[in-house]
Amino acid sequence: MSTAGTDPAAPPRDSGLRARLRGRSELGVCLLLLVLGVLVLTDAITMDTDITQRGPIGPTTVPIVVGVLLLVVAVLLAVDVLRGGRGEAEGGEDIDLTEPGDWRTVALLTGVFLANAVLIKPLGLPISGALLFWGSAYALGSRNLTRDPLIAAVLSLVTYAVFNNLLGVPLPGGPLMGVL
Repeated sequence: MSTAGTDPAAPPRDSGLRARLRGRSELGVCLLLLVLGVLVLTDAITMDTDITQRGPIGPTTVPIVVGVLLLVVAVLLAVDVLRGGRGEAEGGEDIDLTEPGDWRTVALLTGVFLANAVLIKPLGLPISGALLFWGSAYALGSRNLTRDPLIAAVLSLVTYAVFNNLLGVPLPGGPLMGVL
């Protein structure tokens, strides 16, 4: 059996779909927008609309518009990328693409957001929101142990007050329900 003309150390040649997708990572964004659009539309269509409606616009109108727009943007972006369009870097961008990503920060932020999702019901928004703001500041590099918790608490309480009291959106208060 002759192996003339083939180099076993050479990487395999890309063919077909893989070759056409090389250098088109923007299609991942298209896929994300498509999935988000389908999720938003599915949620809007299956939404319980027993709420008293005032006027022609109901509670499903905005989610349906947003879902449709997400789908339209996903398709238009995919068509542009497949036709050879590429996003341009900002003129003042100072990111060195040869450096690896900061996975520690990504992991810390992911942990903070997941902890908030788990803790918001038992602790309420004021406490879990303060932990979210403080944890995010810590993950992004702030290490001021006196200022950061105070700012986080104020942001969380203001957010709770605006949504719960001014906008009438009921949020979980947790143990602070009777105090706030």
